[in-house]
Amino acid sequence: MSASLIAIYLDHRRSLFGCAMKIVRDLQVAEDLLQESYLRACKAVERGPIDNIGAFLHRTVHNLALDHLRRCRTQERFEAGPADTVEALGIASETPSAEERLLHRERLSCFMDALDRLPARARQVWLLNRVEGLSYPQIAAHLGVSQGTVFNDMKLAMGHFVDTMARRDRPESTAARPGGTL
Repeated sequence: MSASLIAIYLDHRRSLFGCAMKIVRDLQVAEDLLQESYLRACKAVERGPIDNIGAFLHRTVHNLALDHLRRCRTQERFEAGPADTVEALGIASETPSAEERLLHRERLSCFMDALDRLPARARQVWLLNRVEGLSYPQIAAHLGVSQGTVFNDMKLAMGHFVDTMARRDRPESTAARPGGTL
């Protein structure tokens, strides 16, 4: 049956190609669909006889071409498009908004001011630990102080940062009201 399938396929190849081209309008895709229809016909013949192989091939090419169009349309709708499409879909953007960037800059500025207001050694301890990655014993050896002093300076720095940022983030309703209690 394989020889007759090849013969029928070759006899119908031009009309099969025309059918695929009318739908997909792409030479390479049409060729791929023809090959896929032939492979599907081979598998179908193995399972049992087909009354009209030509009609089977035409129906298969037609269905494959329509499936291809549906896949392309689905991909166009859901794959990367303009930024406004992503926003319209309600997908969270990884890029911070202008408002978030401004808030982060303000928080950073407040933090840097708090860092500047620390006593010199506490500032140095914090920078050596948090920026340079040194351990407390390494900082103590570097500064020529005890580990307890490093611990106390770090505690002072962290408490100062927490207080400063808490004051910054506190609602203005109680802090700014004349005669209000804190």
